[in-house]
Amino acid sequence: MLTDNGACYRSLPFAAALGPQIRHKRTRPYRPQTNGKVERYNRTLLEEWAYARPYASESERLAAFPAWLHGYNHHRGHTSLKGQPPASRVPNLSGQYS
Repeated sequence: MLTDNGACYRSLPFAAALGPQIRHKRTRPYRPQTNGKVERYNRTLLEEWAYARPYASESERLAAFPAWLHGYNHHRGHTSLKGQPPASRVPNLSGQYS
């Protein structure tokens, strides 16, 4: 498992949850390139959902998330996928069985 160096990932309970079978690796500090896809997703999440418009409450923001996530995964083209949405890369999605 690859994680950043957050305190929660350095704790004994986290290590115990991983167990002896899973090797834990940490990213180098101040190197977002190591986990660039996650960093980019988090940035997109903030820009296009969390702070895209003013919400009246946190519950209103949370209620908007499922629709945003569906659009992101099923309709929004991604440059890394040559303009295709991520769902186009996943075989056998619900309703697409062959």
